[in-house]
Amino acid sequence: MSDSADLLKELKIDRRAPAPQPSRRTWWIAGGAVVAVLLLGAAGWALLAGGDAPEVRTAPVVAIGGNGGASASVLDATGYVVARRMATVSAKVTGKVREVLIEEGQRVEAGEVMATLDPVDAQAGRELAAAQLAAARSQVAGAQARFREADANASRLGGLVGQQLVSQAQYDQAVAERDALRAQLLTARRNVEVAADQLAIADNNVDNTVVRAPFAGVVIAKAAQPGEMISPLSAGGGFTRTGIGTIVDMDSLEVEVDVGEAYIGRVKPEMPVEATLNAYPDWQIPGSVIAIIPTADRGKATVKVRIALHEKDARIVPDMGVRVSFLEAPQPASDEDKPRGVLVPAAAIVQRDGQPVAFAVVDAGDAGGTVELRSIEVGRSLGDDREVTAGLAGGERVVLDPPETLGDGARVRIAQAPDED
Repeated sequence: MSDSADLLKELKIDRRAPAPQPSRRTWWIAGGAVVAVLLLGAAGWALLAGGDAPEVRTAPVVAIGGNGGASASVLDATGYVVARRMATVSAKVTGKVREVLIEEGQRVEAGEVMATLDPVDAQAGRELAAAQLAAARSQVAGAQARFREADANASRLGGLVGQQLVSQAQYDQAVAERDALRAQLLTARRNVEVAADQLAIADNNVDNTVVRAPFAGVVIAKAAQPGEMISPLSAGGGFTRTGIGTIVDMDSLEVEVDVGEAYIGRVKPEMPVEATLNAYPDWQIPGSVIAIIPTADRGKATVKVRIALHEKDARIVPDMGVRVSFLEAPQPASDEDKPRGVLVPAAAIVQRDGQPVAFAVVDAGDAGGTVELRSIEVGRSLGDDREVTAGLAGGERVVLDPPETLGDGARVRIAQAPDED
């Protein structure tokens, strides 16, 4: 019993003893607990604040006004941009290049000088022709003077022979001499005309040493340099150039495509098309069929089709690859069948107070936004979509399957659609 009493005494608390002082480790543990409680409180507050915004799915509003007669592609083909007017410009005569006045990419006008040849030989020929013309004119003056003298002598003897003062033989001789001099005068005049024509040819030869652009265009190649020989004819493997440069009329650009024989029946003259350059895949260029070339390529089993481009742009250059979509001619739609307004998924339209409404997302950010209640006017059903003629605009986004608790001005979190990943 004494042992049990001693044990009970040891279990008593001595209230007069001083309280034990907490250790530093105890303070660290207490501070960490307070911080953890604060962090958990902040996280809980954030979760509660975000939990009020429901997560919704959205869909775009597609404008359909004016697209009732849209054309559909009936055939696609590939081809290249070509120029109907492209020329490698050369001189009309053989000569040495003295000056080249063009560079690649330069625009030239019709008649603009592209290059000049050494004109020494042509200039010498012109000077000779000019001298021959002067000589022929002087011969005309001498022949004309002799003819006037002979004509006057024949006229005088004609009066004397009537008075029998001179013999008939003398008169006949004077007449023959006058006629001979008349013929010489005519020949001299003809020689003047021939010499003038020769001078004109010599002037043309001098002008042929100047190479001019046959039409307005852009230089795409420069083929000759000063000092080189150039000739309109091939030199048979020598060092003579056959051209100064190549120019292209950019206004004559069109597209040539090869269409398979099995599908050529779908193509019609003046058929509308859309051309897409390989270099600019997002740019659709409107065009139309110019002509279907009435011959087929036996090896490729294709028929060539010429396409006119309705837009002129500096980005379109010859030999670019292009894809052409042949469009079915749009059919005019009646007023009943013509779509109006926008297309909205049927799941976005709900009833509020007996009226059709939709919730448009405004002030949308990366994760959410605010919804705006819109009263709408609903038209026809087009598959899974509905035609809305008032209340929404193309390009907006609407909430799909809006919950009953969703109201005007509510915050929402936008769920990412599977196709937008």
